Amino acid sequence: MSATTIELHEGRAPADCVAIRRRVFIEEQGVPEADELDGHDAERTHFLARDAQGRAIGCACLRSYGAKHKVERVAVLPELRGSGLGRTLMDAVEAHARKLGQCDLMLHAQATVVEFYSKLGWESVGAIFYEAGIAHQKMEKRLIR
Repeated sequence: MSATTIELHEGRAPADCVAIRRRVFIEEQGVPEADELDGHDAERTHFLARDAQGRAIGCACLRSYGAKHKVERVAVLPELRGSGLGRTLMDAVEAHARKLGQCDLMLHAQATVVEFYSKLGWESVGAIFYEAGIAHQKMEKRLIR
């Protein structure tokens, strides 16, 4: 995806990230607001994608999670899904994790996007489970430095 910039924000989520998460997770998918806006944003590194015009178009987060780092809140505006933006966001998250010296990542993928993450080298672990009423699959990836 050309002309996309990725901004990193430590701690409090930028308003543009919250707006994308609200649109995708709360409005589109019906995730309860209390689940989505869970009070952990201060612990996360936020990744915000902007297009060439400066419009916020996608986001993701990375958070320390035990011995690993967990990728969370990966969201792309509906009109840009399939454009490569999700891969661009994941590349940025993984590159940042490498800079932190983190090799082991995990995430909880919605069942509908497990194939997307699999194509990026993520492996499924365990059985399908439900978060916020949506089927999820735990996935892990060992980064190569």
